[in-house]
Amino acid sequence: MSDKQENIVWHESTITKQERRKQNGHQSFILWFTGLSASGKSTVANALASSLFEQGKQVYVLDGDNVRHGLNKDLGFKEEDRKENIRRIGEVSKLFVDSGQIVLTAFISPYRKDRDLVRSLVGPEEFIEVYVHCSLEECEKRDPKGLYKKARNHEIPSFTGISAPYEEPKDPEMVLDTEKYSIKQCVESLLTELKQKQLI
Repeated sequence: MSDKQENIVWHESTITKQERRKQNGHQSFILWFTGLSASGKSTVANALASSLFEQGKQVYVLDGDNVRHGLNKDLGFKEEDRKENIRRIGEVSKLFVDSGQIVLTAFISPYRKDRDLVRSLVGPEEFIEVYVHCSLEECEKRDPKGLYKKARNHEIPSFTGISAPYEEPKDPEMVLDTEKYSIKQCVESLLTELKQKQLI
């Protein structure tokens, strides 16, 4: 144990996760949206959040770019920084689950090992990996932030899908094809799945 940790003791919360869930009227869990840039992760996550919020659910979206404006603004995009980015988000997401909320995370999270790490932080029923599938060609056509163009012009080093790898999920709980289906259809599929799992 390091000097930083030896005098730290976990303090149990007076209010349990189960009590928070009971008051909220739903389970708490992570919906982890992963996929290439411009695949539609943030768009689907926010659309789902709006639907859940209208139903009275406690829900929050953690978005990759937004988190890098604050909590992770000290991190770059090298492999070790990407890993630390996901590790921190995993720990924050775990806190949301403990608080009885639904947390939707929209991160490219290109490495399976990092996503599996987050999965290991919570219970088996508390992590749902959602692969937002969209071909690289379609993502480049969309390119809402102009990032692919910059990557092709070598203005952005280590850009996922171009000069850095993206490891597709091997066995995600859900796959959303945003080339084939509309945002509304994707949200409906997610809501159906969550109801079937008795999470909402």
